[in-house]
Amino acid sequence: MKGRELTFIIVALLLGAIIGGFLGELIGSYLPPGAAKTLFTKSITIGFETIKVELYSISFTVGITFKINFMSALAVLLVIVYFRWWYI
Repeated sequence: MKGRELTFIIVALLLGAIIGGFLGELIGSYLPPGAAKTLFTKSITIGFETIKVELYSISFTVGITFKINFMSALAVLLVIVYFRWWYI
């Protein structure tokens, strides 16, 4: 049962980050230039770009990048608060 709960929490956090990031970009695109637009559209990119490894008969590409903006951080925080309140 613990494994399913952990999987559910991880999926909820990822969905919160994705939906929050999308909403931040969407809201920021409709705002006039200023501090509020900067708050919603400014993001921090964490991770590394793709690395391509080619061997004789095998080739693979590895890379992961997280783009975090205000709304994605807020959505993840809300998911954490929700799970602290209801499940933990």
